[in-house]
Amino acid sequence: MAVVKPFCCIHPAKGLEHKIAALPYDVYSREEAKDAVDGRPLSFLNIDRPETLFGPEQDMYAQEVYQAAKDRLSKMQKEGAFVKEASPVYYIYELTMEGRSQTGIVGCASIDDYERQIIKKHEKTRAEKEADRIRHVDICNAQTGPIFLTYRSHTVIRAIVEETKKEKAAFDFTAEDGVRHMGWKLSDAKKMQKLMEAFEEVECLYIADGHHRAASAVKVGQMRREAYPSYNGTEEFNYFLSVLFPDDELMIMDYNRVVKDLNGYSIEEFLGRVSEKFEIRLLKRPEKPSKKGQITMYLQGYWFRLKVQEEYIQKDPVEGLDVAYLQRELLEPILGIKDPRTDKRVDFVGGIRGLEELKKRADSDMMVAFAMYPTSIEELLAVADAGRLMPPKSTWFEPKLRSGLFIHEI
Repeated sequence: MAVVKPFCCIHPAKGLEHKIAALPYDVYSREEAKDAVDGRPLSFLNIDRPETLFGPEQDMYAQEVYQAAKDRLSKMQKEGAFVKEASPVYYIYELTMEGRSQTGIVGCASIDDYERQIIKKHEKTRAEKEADRIRHVDICNAQTGPIFLTYRSHTVIRAIVEETKKEKAAFDFTAEDGVRHMGWKLSDAKKMQKLMEAFEEVECLYIADGHHRAASAVKVGQMRREAYPSYNGTEEFNYFLSVLFPDDELMIMDYNRVVKDLNGYSIEEFLGRVSEKFEIRLLKRPEKPSKKGQITMYLQGYWFRLKVQEEYIQKDPVEGLDVAYLQRELLEPILGIKDPRTDKRVDFVGGIRGLEELKKRADSDMMVAFAMYPTSIEELLAVADAGRLMPPKSTWFEPKLRSGLFIHEI
């Protein structure tokens, strides 16, 4: 039984959505974030990445930086750029990219469900990344970036969503990257109750993206429970901001790898080692993998197709993933990448950037690139259901949810 409740949403004033909405904080480097807010004083990135309000010499994790985020949020509320709902509501949030749409429900999930594993994870988090968001949420007294959750499609939930989308949209804009964003407020008491009861029939929820944001929100909730031992479970810090999408509407893109060197091997020696576990074919032109079990490799001006040999394919939900196979049979034993989370010789490139970005990286600061076939949503759910974790950077979701459209005050 999953708890998904309405909340008193803080959102942009009518007509300001396109000026405020920003991509998630973690898709930017510090320099990219600074460039992104240039000439955009209302951009939510100034709140999500408050170091953009300071010079490059500023320690981005200093107390005054987080305080600046809180002050900017408060200022925008006082000036009317943000408004707060007088009573709890849900929002319906649709994103359309290249003619394909996915529609989610904006509400608040329970930190108790997270701790009881009703909300299931598939990635390991890093303490230093959690620490940043913990301080941000705690000082701002608000969750500013929604957690991307998914659930197995439910007919009643779908019907409520489709019925709500027939009403006039609360906002409708197309972002600079061509993604269209539409939102509808769901405030009818009977429909909200019906939606809440429908989610109570959903056995579990899954974190699709935002593991660090989720873990941070939960830890802030735990901190506040300790600070207020008389809490009764209804306080807003017991819940975290989420957008929940049915599994059959999601698209996962490839998440690719680039490696700095060949670990001391010559090109001929490297290809010889690779051929022990893969069938190798020289490609006439760049081609993305067309099915599971295929990997495209770029090396020194040439593109290769690597095919997983049948005898090495595993049925285990984790070890059977293409990204796990590449790590187990090539990156670690041949290139010496033992821990891709911490090894500075490997980097990751989202599939949205295409093969050209892999070539660019391999021809500049790296040497060899690997383009993967996307992990499927079915594989993600199977790993989470087994209580297992995926290798790092196994999934890249598009389109990205925009931050700043919905804020949950705790």
